[in-house]
Amino acid sequence: MNGTLASGLLLVHVAATLCMAGLIWYVQVVHYPLFAEVGAAASARYEQRHVALTTWVVGPPLLVEAGTALLLVPFRPAYVPEGALWVGLALLLVIWVSTALLQIPCHRKLGFGFDAAVHRRLVQSNWLRTAGWTVRSVLVLWMVFSGLQPRAPGTPAGGAATGDAARAGSRTAHFCPASVGEDRRFQRSVHHI
Repeated sequence: MNGTLASGLLLVHVAATLCMAGLIWYVQVVHYPLFAEVGAAASARYEQRHVALTTWVVGPPLLVEAGTALLLVPFRPAYVPEGALWVGLALLLVIWVSTALLQIPCHRKLGFGFDAAVHRRLVQSNWLRTAGWTVRSVLVLWMVFSGLQPRAPGTPAGGAATGDAARAGSRTAHFCPASVGEDRRFQRSVHHI
């Protein structure tokens, strides 16, 4: 995959991650706490509708985030450290395990009627996912911005300039948002400025 496509893949991943982070903060601060206000008579139906409707909202960005996270491992932009991708995947694993082992069982129990202890456990345990997506958001934004650092043409992220760029010095520094070194025409045009 060329640098432009890899960068595009990263941007799709960033969008999905930021979407999930925004959703989880809304759920944590507004939606889950309001479950306690529904009332005993309507709580089971409310919970069942919540689960059915939420799937349509969170499902697409959740799957896009997971899919692009996996695709970025073999197709990462040159400016993204491989370790950052593995940290991101580890955080996703924590989020998914938390969902399966903590939040889904709470939702199942609440589907039979409101239980204050289960509701409290749902809200408290969801902080793990909220923290996970918050950290992932910072991580993916850092990945993008690491590709926007000024560097001379032919200089890999965090590396020294090579070839003409090394001889030209800092006068050829420019922003390289795509994989450095792959668009030679752009590099030559900047070199002549």
